[in-house]
Amino acid sequence: MKRFFIGALAFIGALSVLFVVGVVGLLMLASSSKPGVPSNMVLELDLQQPLPEHTLDTSFAGAFGDTPTSLRDVVEALEKAGTDSRVKALVVRVGQPGSASQVQELRDAVKAFRATGKRAVAYADGFGEAGNGTGAYYLASAFDTVYIQPSGDVGLTGLTVETPFARDAFAKFGVKAEYGKRAEYKNAVNSFTDEAYGPAQREATMAYGTSLFNQVVKGVAEGRKLSEDQVRALIDQGPFMGQKALDAKLVDGLRYRDEIHDELKKLAGDGARFLYVDKYLERAGRPHQTGSTIALIYGVGEVLRGKSQSNPLSGGQVMGADTVAAAFRKATEDPNVKAILFRVDSPGGSYSASDTVRRELQRAREAGKPVIVTMGTYAASGGYFVAMGADKIVAQPGTLTGSIGVYNGKFVTAELWAKLGVNFDTLDFGKNASYGSTDLEFTPEQRARFESELDAIYLDFTTRAAQARNMPLEQLQAVAKGRVWTGEDAKERGLVDALGGYATALALAKEAAKLEKDAPVRLQVFPRPKDTGEVLSELLGKSDADNSDDEAAGARAGVSPQLLEQVRAVYRVGAKLGLTSQGREGRMLYAPTPEVRW
Repeated sequence: MKRFFIGALAFIGALSVLFVVGVVGLLMLASSSKPGVPSNMVLELDLQQPLPEHTLDTSFAGAFGDTPTSLRDVVEALEKAGTDSRVKALVVRVGQPGSASQVQELRDAVKAFRATGKRAVAYADGFGEAGNGTGAYYLASAFDTVYIQPSGDVGLTGLTVETPFARDAFAKFGVKAEYGKRAEYKNAVNSFTDEAYGPAQREATMAYGTSLFNQVVKGVAEGRKLSEDQVRALIDQGPFMGQKALDAKLVDGLRYRDEIHDELKKLAGDGARFLYVDKYLERAGRPHQTGSTIALIYGVGEVLRGKSQSNPLSGGQVMGADTVAAAFRKATEDPNVKAILFRVDSPGGSYSASDTVRRELQRAREAGKPVIVTMGTYAASGGYFVAMGADKIVAQPGTLTGSIGVYNGKFVTAELWAKLGVNFDTLDFGKNASYGSTDLEFTPEQRARFESELDAIYLDFTTRAAQARNMPLEQLQAVAKGRVWTGEDAKERGLVDALGGYATALALAKEAAKLEKDAPVRLQVFPRPKDTGEVLSELLGKSDADNSDDEAAGARAGVSPQLLEQVRAVYRVGAKLGLTSQGREGRMLYAPTPEVRW
């Protein structure tokens, strides 16, 4: 009987190995027989949901399903298509295109595509449908032609910035927020210490919202060939139902999807086919695959110690300091790398983790590797800390950046537990053993130490930022104070160097590397993306790391987000209040972004 069980287990093990080998073999066979690119085509893109900035390669996403199309994928596909004679036009269904920075990155790519003489068409069943469709319409206005269905509308109504305040709710539950911040504009803690906007937060939020609003007005006016005053007047009159939107010159026609596709088929000519943008990129190949090597390093998500990983609750990512620092070391040590492009899309996080990344960026520059930062949706607080030492910083006009400041503290929950009939009796071994305890408020001595730490971190942040940006400390501190800025306003104050996205940053990287403007370059992601076999091996418990750099350059896989959507809904409420920072490390360089509804 014992031999039977041993044989059965061995048989099951052999079947498992054969299954894995078979799956990998089928994937390799499938990849070798991919269809080609049609000789006459119209590119098609569906933007019903925002595009992710970057997807970690620590799951089966690319093996057993489509890896989500990223923002960079679309930008590079349109760049490639602009010089591809097989591509005749682009059609995009616009829904929820994402943040202001993402919309501007897409607008830039569409305008560059159009500059090659090719037509770009945007359509929607409606922009908003009784809701706010300003962001979606802002993107659509960059296209040659904009259509909606006869039953659709254009919800061009402006934008709203919304911030929750929960101080009184905490008080009702018996929770006291003991927090401190540097300086008056560091608003991350206000959601649980205040009941409404204070003067400083109102001033900063108004300035931020006004800057974004003006960018939208300018973009729509240019795209639709209207004056800015006309656009402002239209916004105050919105929303517009179909015929009224047409009369106001906000759209070029009232058409259904089939009518739009028929029109584009005629434009493209005989035998024209439609092809999704991601499929085109997969089959035609990316641009920037030959020539001098420029490294691309992603710093996406909240900055924390350890490895980069997916956050299964938020659906986003964590910028692991170990992973990003190791990527910098790898790129620095590679003799083929002429410059480093660092894509930062982060609201900040841990002070020490941010400093780990900052140090490796500095070491790369000291080794002779120019570093150009390109900012995504946000690069604020710790997200600015990791970026500030670069040779050049590029941001979109709508990027949220700055927030040069710090906060820290704790929630004291003793009263809450007392209401529930629970009492914690504490024995301390060390005068400050209860320093971080949520059962006790700070003693006067502990509070003084706490405030001293905030002063030291703020001085360190502002001093390093002033040195990195080559400006007097007093000048830097005048635009710091924890205040957030749009990229456009940050450039005026010397916190960033140029406005734009990937294309602008890549041009600056070439210049810094002393390459010709039109020189071909190979854009190489660091750490090197893993292939299916490596991902499979790691999920089965095998590691190919030879040393700590190899180990740190990896990333941790997250739980399948599909299984956690209901939990995420609760998580997102907490995130609005700044309560759900993963790990909630102390001494936070963090800037919860204002929720902009547009």
